[in-house]
Amino acid sequence: MSDAAVVDRVHVRAPGKINVFFEVGDVQDDGYHDVASAYQAVSLYEDVWAEPSDDFTMRVSGTVDVSGVPADDRNLALRAARLLAQRAGYEGGVHLEIIKHVPVAGGMGGGSADAAAALVACDLLWGTDLGMHELQRLASRLGADVPFSLLGGTAIGTGRGDQLSPALAKGRVDWVLVTSEGEGLSTPEVYRHLDRLRADRAPDIAPPRRTPAVEPGVLQALRTGDAAALAERMRNDLQPAALSLRPQLRNVLELGENSGALAGIVSGSGPTIAFLTAGPEAALELQVTLAAAGYAALHVHGPVAGARAL
Repeated sequence: MSDAAVVDRVHVRAPGKINVFFEVGDVQDDGYHDVASAYQAVSLYEDVWAEPSDDFTMRVSGTVDVSGVPADDRNLALRAARLLAQRAGYEGGVHLEIIKHVPVAGGMGGGSADAAAALVACDLLWGTDLGMHELQRLASRLGADVPFSLLGGTAIGTGRGDQLSPALAKGRVDWVLVTSEGEGLSTPEVYRHLDRLRADRAPDIAPPRRTPAVEPGVLQALRTGDAAALAERMRNDLQPAALSLRPQLRNVLELGENSGALAGIVSGSGPTIAFLTAGPEAALELQVTLAAAGYAALHVHGPVAGARAL
């Protein structure tokens, strides 16, 4: 631990994510699924401040509904801080101030972004200087999306989604997000519902007959920056389950795709909908149309960097 590196207050910002492609394998004996994901970090951020404390405490606020976000050890960010302290042998605590902008339980990895930001913030605050490789190792113990929140950009995730390989991505991608103002969707429940639908032999959602993998056409579209080609290949195996649990999301998808979006997809386990557009102007027009229809619509872009100190 480097005493010279210790500071009084640290501010770290971490991005939410969109799963541009998400393939889900069959359920394993441990209850988890192997997946293959093409992640993209987008310009909708979580802000985390860390300052010294004798104990581990936190306060959560935000521009989104945070009423269901715990402010105790059930919170992934506080667990991240404790894990880092344990690894570094740090005997003090930390107070975390989190301002959330990513929808809660919205399928965009907001909680994972908080945890990633907490790891970076506490590493700087305490001067532990563990390095990105060790932070990534700790992140993988916290959840499948936390390592990507650290990395940012565009990446391919396999295994449970935490085995990451950076992906080449050319240019800027403009998205319009429609967030749900109601209750979020539980990721475990969406997976369980997908398993039920597959067991009932629902059409078009059978698990792949191989180890999940991101389709080569997705990687090619990202490499060339071809939004139209990417739109043709976007897929989320969790989408049928999310739509079954929230049928009204179909209306959002239909409106967006009929109003200029190249394609729409449920983000992760939902209920956030992500619309891929042809560029900033098209995104602004779609945002206006969706807002006029009464939806909470946001224009974001990717790829952006992962958790970084400001």
